[in-house]
Amino acid sequence: MSGTRDGRAARWRRRLVTIPLYFVLGAAVWLGLPLLLPLAALGDLVRGGRPWILVRCIAFFAWYLACEAVGIVSAGVLWVLERTLWRSRPERTREALYRLQARWAAGLFAGGSRLFGFRLEVEGLEQVGDGPLLVFMRHASVADTLLPAMVLGAQAGLRLRYVLKSELLWDPCLDLVGNRLPNAFVRRSSGDPEREVAGVLALVSGLGPRDGILIYPEGTRFTPAKRAQVLARIAAAGDPEALARAESLQRVLPPRLGGPLGLLEHPRRVDVLFLAHHGFDRAASFWEFWNGGLVGRTIRVALWRAPHRDVPDDRAKRVEWLHEQWRRVDAWVQEQDAREPRAGAPHRR
Repeated sequence: MSGTRDGRAARWRRRLVTIPLYFVLGAAVWLGLPLLLPLAALGDLVRGGRPWILVRCIAFFAWYLACEAVGIVSAGVLWVLERTLWRSRPERTREALYRLQARWAAGLFAGGSRLFGFRLEVEGLEQVGDGPLLVFMRHASVADTLLPAMVLGAQAGLRLRYVLKSELLWDPCLDLVGNRLPNAFVRRSSGDPEREVAGVLALVSGLGPRDGILIYPEGTRFTPAKRAQVLARIAAAGDPEALARAESLQRVLPPRLGGPLGLLEHPRRVDVLFLAHHGFDRAASFWEFWNGGLVGRTIRVALWRAPHRDVPDDRAKRVEWLHEQWRRVDAWVQEQDAREPRAGAPHRR
């Protein structure tokens, strides 16, 4: 499976909007930087001058648009090569697309790290090893979507197949590259959830020793407000056991069972890699980001691998196993919270 089921015509209608829009916006922002940066600096001075967050945000937005432009052009070049010099070598095209994906994410991450002064610490990278793998990752911020490509792709060399929300296709790079690789862009409000799960399970086909499938078991970003909504929904369903499980989790949402459990139950059983992270929580919303939530932070990542032989065959036990692993993710995040005496305040630099 590759990309979405929205059809070629719908895909190109979207691209006729997004691609010109991004180029026009990028040109406007870069040409306007001599005016935008002084205005942002003035705004920062009015706000107190530190940590110069308006300047950093404008500079990062310009950097993001530049990465988009390079990515769009590179995807176009690969499209031409695929139909000319590489017509009989589809694997070469796919390999080039994976490299482009990893470098795009690494470039965005490097720009963000430089501009906002955050740094990355990874423990357990040696756990990645050979694939194929299922990667179950915590989700706390839009920014953390760069971590898999940065850590597992660029650093560990894993070729990831993503399960992502379909709204991300309005980013032209994700659209142009993601639709040419085995990915599943799911519609979270779909009236046919079984069809969406089937699209996720199709990613298992053709998995090789360098491949992995990444899914966010929570289904959405964690926030205290979303946790309260989930607890209320489970309480209304009248399932005391599920409610007790959910209430025991403080810093993650309970995993949704459709996609993750379907992948665990698939006849092609592979090891599971859990990816927990901490630090992007302070940029879970636009306003937290705009107020300097990422400035000077340390982004910590922990990886651990669960062999497929440890995953129970019985469905009920498999559900409990998944919740047990997710409690481990929650406990690790809480440990990182405890390392920060002023967890509620952004770091200054």
